[in-house]
Amino acid sequence: MTTHEKYMQRCLQLAQNGLGATYPNPLVGSVILSDTGAVLGEGWHKKSGEPHAEVNAVRDAEQKGYGEDAFAKAVLYVNLEPCSHTGKTPACASMIIKKGFKKVVVGTLDPHEKVAGKGVAMLDAVGIDVTVGILEEECNELNKRFFTFHKKQRPYIILKWAETSDGFIAPTQKDEQKPIWITNKHSRQLAHRLRAEENAILVGAKTVLDDNPSLTCRDWKGVHPTRIVLDSRNSISADFKVMDDTALTIKLDHSSTDVNEIIEELYKNGLQSVIIEGGTATIQAFIDAQQWDEAYQFMGTEVLFYQGLKAPVLKGNYHIKERNTIKSDVLKIYRNT
Repeated sequence: MTTHEKYMQRCLQLAQNGLGATYPNPLVGSVILSDTGAVLGEGWHKKSGEPHAEVNAVRDAEQKGYGEDAFAKAVLYVNLEPCSHTGKTPACASMIIKKGFKKVVVGTLDPHEKVAGKGVAMLDAVGIDVTVGILEEECNELNKRFFTFHKKQRPYIILKWAETSDGFIAPTQKDEQKPIWITNKHSRQLAHRLRAEENAILVGAKTVLDDNPSLTCRDWKGVHPTRIVLDSRNSISADFKVMDDTALTIKLDHSSTDVNEIIEELYKNGLQSVIIEGGTATIQAFIDAQQWDEAYQFMGTEVLFYQGLKAPVLKGNYHIKERNTIKSDVLKIYRNT
C-alpha cells in the first residue's frame, strides 16, 4: 500500500463516522499529512449544514498549533473532490487555497452538477498539485447512495426480507395484527441499524394492514427513515402506527407494479436511498423490473412446513457480496450486477 493509499483509506474510515447523518450531503473524511510524515489534523463531515471534512481537518490542525507554514509543506487528503460553491457552508476549494496548501490528493470527483470537476479546476488554476483517483473504486463505493442519486437520477435501492428455513416470509393466516418474528433479536437489531443508515423505507398497504408496523429504527440510535406507503386505494387511516409523528410518512397513490413511477416519486422527494421492506409482491416487483442494487436476505430457523407466503426470488445477474452468521440466523447480502 502506497502512502497515498494509506491516508486515503484513513479518509474513508473517518467519513464512515457520518453514515446516516450527512444526508443530503455525501460522506467525506480528510487528513493533513506533514512533509515529515506526521498527521497534523483529521476531520469528517458530521452533519448537513455543519463544516465539511476539510474544514474540520484544518481546525483540528490549527488547534494543535499548526498554521499556513506547515500547510504549505503538507498534503491534504480527501476522499471526495472539494466543493467549489457556497451553499450552507463556504466553498472548501477556496478555503484550501486560502490556507496555503500546495498539494491535494483526491479519491474521486464529485458527480453533483454544482461541483463535477470545478473544485479540482479551482485548485489547479492557482498552481496546487492535485492528484485524483486514489482508491477511486473504494471512494465511489462509500458514497454509492450519493453517486446513484446524482448519476442515475434515482435512489440507491436495497431489498430486505426475512424468511423461514423452508422459504416463507409469513403464515397464510394470522390471529393478530402484528409482525411475525422469523429471525432472532440480534438480526432485528441489525435490520434497525440498516434503517438508520438509509433515507427511506417502503412498504405496500397490505403490509401495514396485516402487521401495523412502526417502520422506525427504535432498536438502534439514529435518524428514523422517511416511511413510504404504497396506498393506491387510500386504505391506511390515521390510527395506524406508520401515520404517527415519530417519523415523516409519505403515502403514494401507486400499486407495487408501478415500479418506475415509484422510483421517480422517490427521486422527486430527494431521497437518495430506500429499503424496500414490503411483502413479497412489492419486493418481487422491484426484482422483476431489475430495479435494485443490494438485497438483504435474513434466514431464520423457524419453519412453516411449506404453508405460507413464499419469499421473494432473485433473478438476473447478481452475486453474493457477503454471508454472515448472526447467532442462529444467516444473512446473505447480494449485489445486482
